[in-house]
Amino acid sequence: MLPELTSASDATLVGRVWRPGLGPSLGRIDEDRVIDITSQTHPTMSELLSASDPVAATRKASGEDICSVSVLMQNSTPNAGADDLRWLAPCDLQAIKACGVTFAASMVERVIEEQAAGDPDRAEAIRAKVGGIIGDSLAGLVPGSPEAVEVKRVLLAEGLWSQYLEVGIGPDAEVFTKSQPMSSVGWGAAVGLHPVSTWNNPEPEIVLAVSPTGRIVGATLGNDVNLRDVEGRSALLLGKAKDNNASCSIGPVIRLFDEGFTLDDVRGAHLKMTVSGTDGFELTGASSMAEISRDPADLVAQTIGAHHQYPDGFMLFCGTMFAPVQDRDAPGQGFTHHVEDVVSISEPALGTLTNTVRLSPDCPAWTFGTSALMRNLAERSLL
Repeated sequence: MLPELTSASDATLVGRVWRPGLGPSLGRIDEDRVIDITSQTHPTMSELLSASDPVAATRKASGEDICSVSVLMQNSTPNAGADDLRWLAPCDLQAIKACGVTFAASMVERVIEEQAAGDPDRAEAIRAKVGGIIGDSLAGLVPGSPEAVEVKRVLLAEGLWSQYLEVGIGPDAEVFTKSQPMSSVGWGAAVGLHPVSTWNNPEPEIVLAVSPTGRIVGATLGNDVNLRDVEGRSALLLGKAKDNNASCSIGPVIRLFDEGFTLDDVRGAHLKMTVSGTDGFELTGASSMAEISRDPADLVAQTIGAHHQYPDGFMLFCGTMFAPVQDRDAPGQGFTHHVEDVVSISEPALGTLTNTVRLSPDCPAWTFGTSALMRNLAERSLL
C-alpha cells in the first residue's frame, strides 16, 4: 500500500495516525514500522511541512514505535471506531484546495455534463456531437495561448462554448475549495456520496503538499469524489457537489521531495484506478500527469501569492484525465457508483489509496475539527 521501492530508505514518508486513548499523531515510516514523531517542535503536519527543511526535520526526529505498517492497514477499515488505531488523512490544518478541468478529456466530459444538465440519459448523444466538433483540437493546447483563443472562437461559432472550456483553455485555472481543514478521510475509511446524487464517480488525482510560502514540499494521492449530476445542473452547485461528509480522501502518506523524489517525478506520474462492486462490476481507469494542460507549479502559483495566502499551508488536488464512460446500470448512462464499491488509486512512487463508497450520512460524522485538535494537543503538553 506504500510506495513500490527497493527499500524504505529510498523515500521520506510521513503521515498521520489516530492512536487509541491519545489522538492524532504524526507518523514517519521507517522500514515497515510506524514511528510517532509528534513533538512540541512539530505538533501538527502543517507545522512540520512549514519547516525550512521538512525532510531533515522528519528524518532526525526521535519518536516512539507505534506498530507495523501491516497492523495499521488491518485496523484502518470503513467500520473503525472513533478511538480505534487507524490511518488518518496525512494533512491537518492545511486548506484543501482543488483544480478542475486540467486535462482535455475531463474538459470534454464537463461540457457534456453541462449540456446534459446533469441527466445521464442524454450524455451519449451529446458526447457524440461534442466529439464530432471538437475532435482532437484540444490535444496539446496550451491554455491562454493564441491557439487556444482560436479554438474558443470556433467553439463559440458552433454554440458549444462552456464555462468549463473557459477554465480549461483560458488563462485562468479553476481553483476551488474541495473540503474543510481536518475533514478529509484517510486510507481504508469510507468515502461519502450525497444521497441526492444518482450519477457520480471517483476522481484519482495527485495531491500536492504546499507550505505557507508556496513551496511544494511533497505529494500524495487523493480521491476527489465527484457528483456529476449535481454539478451538471449548475456550476453554482459546485460546493454541494464537492464538499460533503467524507467526500474527500487523501493518503496514505505524503512523500516529501528529497534527493530521490522531486516535482519532475510528479510531472511524470501515472495513476491507475480500479473500482470493484459487490455486483461483480469492475472498472479500471488511468490518469497520466504527462497529459495535464497546466504545469503543477503553475497551478500552485495561481492558488497562492500576493492575491491569496495560506498561513497553515494547503493541499492541492491537481485534477484528473479520468472520465468514466463505461456503462454500468443502463446503456448510454455510463458509470455511477454503487454503495460498497471499493476504490483503489495507485501510483508506484506514492503507493495505493483505498476506500469504500457509502452515502455521506452513513459515514462517520466529522466531529474532530481544529478546535478539538488544539484541545487535544494542549492536553498532551504539545502546545
